[in-house]
Amino acid sequence: MTNEIITTDLPQPALQELRWARDVLQHRGIADRLTELVGTPITASIRLLPDVTEDLLYRAIDRSLKAALDVAVRTLGQSDGDGSSPSLRTHKLLAGISGAAGGVLGGATVAAELPVSTVLILRSVADIARSEGEDLSDLETRLACLEVFALDPGKGSDIDDQTEIGYFAVRAAMAKQIKDATQYITKNGLGGSVAPPLVKLISQIGKRFGLVVSEKIAAQAVPVIGAIGGALINSYFIDHYQDLARAHFAIRRLERQHGADLIRRAYESLPSENK
Repeated sequence: MTNEIITTDLPQPALQELRWARDVLQHRGIADRLTELVGTPITASIRLLPDVTEDLLYRAIDRSLKAALDVAVRTLGQSDGDGSSPSLRTHKLLAGISGAAGGVLGGATVAAELPVSTVLILRSVADIARSEGEDLSDLETRLACLEVFALDPGKGSDIDDQTEIGYFAVRAAMAKQIKDATQYITKNGLGGSVAPPLVKLISQIGKRFGLVVSEKIAAQAVPVIGAIGGALINSYFIDHYQDLARAHFAIRRLERQHGADLIRRAYESLPSENK
């Protein structure tokens, strides 16, 4: 009865959109999508890579997120928010081209290719945010675009909450980092991204983004993957984050329309498809 009361407080279109968003945010992890693509489980493949490759990977992740932070702060707010449909295909095409180079040259190109892909994804995420009515002239909103990199529903991390790693738990864990980073940048500027609030923000995002990137690199390491496979994997990679962004900013729009508390209670009260 309680669940029925909560969900019927929302108009049916809003409830349907919330159900779709929850399905994306809870059930569509990148690992399963890449496993279907390459035809073999890739979760263990990263363990076969040399330690030096793993070290290179995480340094590339850190560099990529710093580049994305720089773009978020300096350029994302320059376009007017007209609510028009996002141009997702262009970003996906460019990501595919970038992935093709990585597929040809192998994992050694990750340090050069990953920052490019990450910034392309961020720009696509911002485009989606703008189409959902977000004000990208607001710095905190621009940093919320970075938050999407932490939303993959796959295996969790020690992102602060050891018992729950769902969508709202991630948002709650990220909220203080985004607020602190916003206040620091507003007062001091971006600087070299080495101030504690900025380091903490990048670190928190990197814990979960790194899991997804590891799966991507492991898939590219499968012997049958070449230039075409690299391009396709990168297309899957950006498509995955576009889906997460659509769901994330749809929920934020619903929160503005119906109240954050109601949307969260309705989200959590929706019956699982597995029940």
